[in-house]
Amino acid sequence: MTSSKLRQKWIMTILGWAVALFLFFPIFWMIVTSFKTEGDAISRIPHLFFLPTLENYMAVQERANYFHFAWNSVVVSIGSTLLALAFAIPSAYAMAFIPTKRTKDTLLWMLSTKMMPSVGVLVPIYLIFRDLGLLDTITGLLIVDAMMNLPIVIWMLYTFFKEVPREVLEAARMDGAGPLRELYNLLLPLSMPGIVSTSLLAIILSWNEAFWSLNLTASKAAPLTAFIASFSSPEGLFYAKLSAASTMAIAPILILGWLSQKQLVRGLTFGAVK
Repeated sequence: MTSSKLRQKWIMTILGWAVALFLFFPIFWMIVTSFKTEGDAISRIPHLFFLPTLENYMAVQERANYFHFAWNSVVVSIGSTLLALAFAIPSAYAMAFIPTKRTKDTLLWMLSTKMMPSVGVLVPIYLIFRDLGLLDTITGLLIVDAMMNLPIVIWMLYTFFKEVPREVLEAARMDGAGPLRELYNLLLPLSMPGIVSTSLLAIILSWNEAFWSLNLTASKAAPLTAFIASFSSPEGLFYAKLSAASTMAIAPILILGWLSQKQLVRGLTFGAVK
């Protein structure tokens, strides 16, 4: 390796670490703050050395049942992902292997819906959910999260399906396989890395969704995003307790992302190298 290439490698490595530390620092500082007293947390001079305390975590659990909110987040995230996949897999299959003249326009239209601010459709969705009795229900939040993630899920699956060699599907058709057998016995196993990474991304997006959680739930179906928001009160923000609540809310999805990073990378790069 020449000196110029070695220098370039070192520069890119240092730059990568710098970006990673810059992005991770807010999370690190939030976790550190959660172990401070309220006085240390609001101090104008940041305290790097302090006596850690667990009083914020105990206060958070005393004020609200963390496991109730966490269970709602788990059910809504996994349920909305499964519901989105149930619609996205056949849709992406049809668009990838039975395209029409309007397929690309349809894909662009679906993606364009993500550019619309959620508040623009809040009133009609709220009124529909009110009339159907879906306000403050797991079912209602599950449906709206699935709808919000559906365009991204379809786009990702469409991309992964397009990378599957057509010759494999044509050989199955010659052996008499119908569309359903072709989809479930061939396409899904071949695209499993992409499906897994898409599912993980949908779970993360649903877990972190806050707008609909705050506007369509109250107490029964409220997930962890509403749990965090409950620590903002008319008396002001309790930074240490808010940090503790936020740490408890992101911990499960942070651990999931850390454990599944290989699957995410493998799925997101699926088909990138022929």
